[in-house]
Amino acid sequence: MTEAIPPRPHFAADHVSWTVADADAVARFYIDVFGASELFRMGPIDAADIPPMPDGRDWMAAHVNVPGARLTLIMLRLTETFNFQLVQYDKPDDRSAALPRNCDAGGHHLGLRVDDVPAAAAYLAAHGCTAMEIIEISEGPLAGKKNLYLLDPWGHQLEIVD
Repeated sequence: MTEAIPPRPHFAADHVSWTVADADAVARFYIDVFGASELFRMGPIDAADIPPMPDGRDWMAAHVNVPGARLTLIMLRLTETFNFQLVQYDKPDDRSAALPRNCDAGGHHLGLRVDDVPAAAAYLAAHGCTAMEIIEISEGPLAGKKNLYLLDPWGHQLEIVD
């Protein structure tokens, strides 16, 4: 006998989370440059300080799939309807500092809508972002639109669109 599949829940966007090397510095940048506001922060939270789960795993292994982790979390309100979570892991020691490129598995970018892509590009460049070339779309369903990929000062991928 097979179990019935539960009904599909209603899904709505809540936040995107990035793991960053320096959560305080990245949060300050997104607050100062993008106008984000800090909702809350937690941590550092260390698996070594939390009793093991009944099955013997540490709390971090059971909840964030990173055994032995120590992390700090900062939640920002990035837009009226979208939150941006920054997580800084200080443990385990074998974590990677390499950011994925757009073409790498796990590659990602944060896409934000602006009124004027060239003006936003100039503003962001003045605040330490590295802009690629503007994509001007002349045909198809997005004709007349502009997109631009940028890197924030730490190399995180962004895209602005109009």
